[in-house]
Amino acid sequence: MSLLPEQLLTGYRRFIEGRYLQETQTYRQLARDGQTPETMVIACCDSRAAPETIFGAGAGELFVVRNVANLVPPYNPDGDFHGTSAALEFGVQALKVRHVVVMGHGRCGGIKAALSPDAEPLSPGDFIGKWMSMVEPVAKGVAANELMTPGERQTALERISIRHSIANLRSFPYVAERERAGELTLHGAWFDISTGELWAMDGETGDFQRPLVDFDEPSLA
Repeated sequence: MSLLPEQLLTGYRRFIEGRYLQETQTYRQLARDGQTPETMVIACCDSRAAPETIFGAGAGELFVVRNVANLVPPYNPDGDFHGTSAALEFGVQALKVRHVVVMGHGRCGGIKAALSPDAEPLSPGDFIGKWMSMVEPVAKGVAANELMTPGERQTALERISIRHSIANLRSFPYVAERERAGELTLHGAWFDISTGELWAMDGETGDFQRPLVDFDEPSLA
């Protein structure tokens, strides 16, 4: 029996014989000098929305943390376990990133769960339900909007939750301090899996605008 799934081993072979071979010096420099990314991305763990792929990033260019529905919890130093908050602390305080991007995406399973809070939990612990309760107040309002189709409600909450997470980012004292000093900029983005379009949030209005880059949509024929 293989120690790893064959699909992963095949992918690793492509990487080591292709990208790593071409960028050996870059990897060795990163190993020697450490990482100095300018941008941190807080993204969803959905396999269809990998930030490194979407932004065409190379090794060492992005500091990424991924969780269900790309949520940022409010600042809460209660001594409990906080994975996203720990990554944020390291990115902002240790790496001194200059940009933090909260990137959501279309057809997000976590957001879908937030719009259906009465659904049966996937396990007795209901970790997803507890995690998604962060957006429960706004989710109720969106779910009650009968003027929207189910798809429109989902897209609306996906974008609202990005604004909500950016507000929570500012509850971290060191984030707010560096933003006030002009050393850190917070951004929101939303990726449409079906079209490849990336929408960016206007920092003043909270509205999402597209397209960031003009391109010809690939033919599905």
